[in-house]
Amino acid sequence: MPKRLKKIPHFESEKEEREFWQSVDSTEYVDFSKAIRGVSFPNLKLTSKPITIRMPLSLIDRLKIKANKMGVPYQALIKQILFQSLAQT
Repeated sequence: MPKRLKKIPHFESEKEEREFWQSVDSTEYVDFSKAIRGVSFPNLKLTSKPITIRMPLSLIDRLKIKANKMGVPYQALIKQILFQSLAQT
């Protein structure tokens, strides 16, 4: 008898969906044996845009040191700081 899969809930945001999938066993919701292999998405567009910004070398060095201590790439740390700063306004 095939395994009965749980219904995937509706998510209000990407954050909610990400937190859900990080906290459950996905094999209870998806039968990976039926997955289609080799699917490509050639028309996907980047959701981020590269920019150039001039910053003092000392600031970049401090960011890299802090990011290294946190175990994240320094550019990810810069984005996190910007998001947090904008959320406070």
